[in-house]
Amino acid sequence: QVQLVESGGGLVQAGGSLRLSCAASGRALSTYAMAWFRQAPGKEREFVAGITTTGSTTRYADSMKGRFTISRDNTKNTVSLQMNSLKPEDTAVYYCAARNLGLTMNQREFGSWGQGTQVTVSS
Repeated sequence: QVQLVESGGGLVQAGGSLRLSCAASGRALSTYAMAWFRQAPGKEREFVAGITTTGSTTRYADSMKGRFTISRDNTKNTVSLQMNSLKPEDTAVYYCAARNLGLTMNQREFGSWGQGTQVTVSS
């Protein structure tokens, strides 16, 4: 299985930006569909954004469209999530996940997960 490590989280004011990164090891990331999920305190983990193996197709949760951008660099075995216009409700632990098949929004379909990175947006 591929091992994933997220970075880039932190504290930011509302309206600000953060860029999360997910570094993979153990396997070539190019064979995995990738996604970001997040879990806020007291809430279920939810889909944020996903990208196919080649990066040709991306998907976003409705509340992230136009604000978040997922991208990948298979040569560097990394996936990124650029988050702009952040809101306090974006506060959560953000997780990177890999699926060795096609892209889906269903977290149960992802077999590899990172440990998460905390994003806190202050008002």
